[in-house]
Amino acid sequence: MDSKLKRVYVPMTETGFYILFCLREEMHGYSITQKVRELTGGDVAIGPGTMYGTLSKMEKDGLIEFIREEEKRKLYKITDAGREILDLEMKRIRRLYKNITENN
Repeated sequence: MDSKLKRVYVPMTETGFYILFCLREEMHGYSITQKVRELTGGDVAIGPGTMYGTLSKMEKDGLIEFIREEEKRKLYKITDAGREILDLEMKRIRRLYKNITENN
C-alpha cells in the first residue's frame, strides 16, 4: 500500500469512512447520503458539496472507481486500495472500542 495514501486517509473522517464503507456495494452519491443517514440515525448528514468533493478525491487517489452511469447518476465502487484503507480504519476503530470497554 502507498504510505502516502495511508498518511492521508488514516485516521479517517467520518465522512470518508462512511463513503468507503457504503461503497463495498455499487452506489451513487445520493444513495450513499441516504444510507449514511440510515446507518447513523440521522447523526451524520453528508452535504452534496462534501459528498462529490470526497468522491472526486477518492477516485483520483484510486480508493474508488467509477463503474457506470445510470439515469444521470454515477455509480462507484471501492477498489482494492480503498478496501485496504477501510480495513486499516476498521481495525483502528475496533482497537479504540476494545480499549474503552476493557478499561472503563
